[in-house]
Amino acid sequence: MILNLQNIPCFGIAGNFTGHLEQAGEADDFKKVIVKDSAAPKGIFPTYIPLKKSEQNCIVPPYLTCFPFTDGTLVFPEGERNIQMESECGILFEFYMKDGKVVSVKPVCFGASNDCTIRKAGAKKISIKKNWGKNSKGASSFFVPLDSFSKEGNISEYKIASWLIRNGDFIEYGENSAVDTYSYFYEKLEQWIADSFNNQQDEDPLENIGSYLNEYIKNNGLPENEAVKVFISVGSTRYTEFGQNNYLCAGDSAAIAVYPQHKYGAQDIISIIKAKINEDKTVPKDVSVLIQGISIGK
Repeated sequence: MILNLQNIPCFGIAGNFTGHLEQAGEADDFKKVIVKDSAAPKGIFPTYIPLKKSEQNCIVPPYLTCFPFTDGTLVFPEGERNIQMESECGILFEFYMKDGKVVSVKPVCFGASNDCTIRKAGAKKISIKKNWGKNSKGASSFFVPLDSFSKEGNISEYKIASWLIRNGDFIEYGENSAVDTYSYFYEKLEQWIADSFNNQQDEDPLENIGSYLNEYIKNNGLPENEAVKVFISVGSTRYTEFGQNNYLCAGDSAAIAVYPQHKYGAQDIISIIKAKINEDKTVPKDVSVLIQGISIGK
């Protein structure tokens, strides 16, 4: 299915893949964050909150109202070079609300997402390193419909793979990982997401995401009895040794794929990506692919 995030609030999950925060040098950012379960993600951060009208005293920071997603060229901000791709499975949810609280969440579809990040020490909030303006993040325009968000569902067969394409060479950037090796997934993830939106506070690198969601609902005049669409990138995989030690450069391309492992191997996906780049054929309907060129902004 075709997915356009322009009018959908977007978020990401920090620390949902064992070892990623340590590889990214960001574990210290969360040293004061207390979690009930040592395996639990550290929290949820906002990446985009679409508001129809400007209001005084709006609680949403202005930079979060700029649409950052593209399935085309990533543009680096001026003066920043330490930027890494973050290969993720993104999921579109329907949130069901009552009295400003999330009662339940329902996953609808899933696909390739690049939660591209500036590696910068001392940033007050995670979101500052995530949304630096237009064309700063990535999401495939094609997502795979979910039949069931469970071990019996189609998503359980999927893997996430990513490559840096440099001088025509495909270099594995993130570890090729099964989606169900996320620390929290399926029903456990659904429950944790609802709890986080209802209870996460504005502390240390995290923000009160529940208040942002309610601001979006109020600002856009959405009725409470209707499901609210929310996009969440559920966490970056671990890096390969190359990915951990190499940043994106102008002239590179970043490629991320979410694909059924029972049907395709990594080389099959590379062939599909090459064909898409060369416009030789369309991507199979059970594969979500994101390919982004890298450009340096002025």
